[in-house]
Amino acid sequence: MTNQYSIADARRNLPTIIREAENGKEVELTRRGEPVAMLISVKAIKLLKSTHGDFATAYRKFRKTANLFDLDLNPDELFSDVRDETAGREIHF
Repeated sequence: MTNQYSIADARRNLPTIIREAENGKEVELTRRGEPVAMLISVKAIKLLKSTHGDFATAYRKFRKTANLFDLDLNPDELFSDVRDETAGREIHF
């Protein structure tokens, strides 16, 4: 949930707003009703700036360390209950 404050309100309530951000809430600052800035915790910034990279990069790294053939995984068996095989709802035109 995002809390919203005008810049004037933020000046008056800075300690409260910082506490909100420290507790994981996003705080949006506005000027004349328009969003101009966000205040978030250091923890949130570190997560955003993490060096883990995107999924494709992480997957390539995983593939270098794990030989999937040695794991003897059967995709048909692993994913057999994932897809709903029913026809779905009936459509009337």
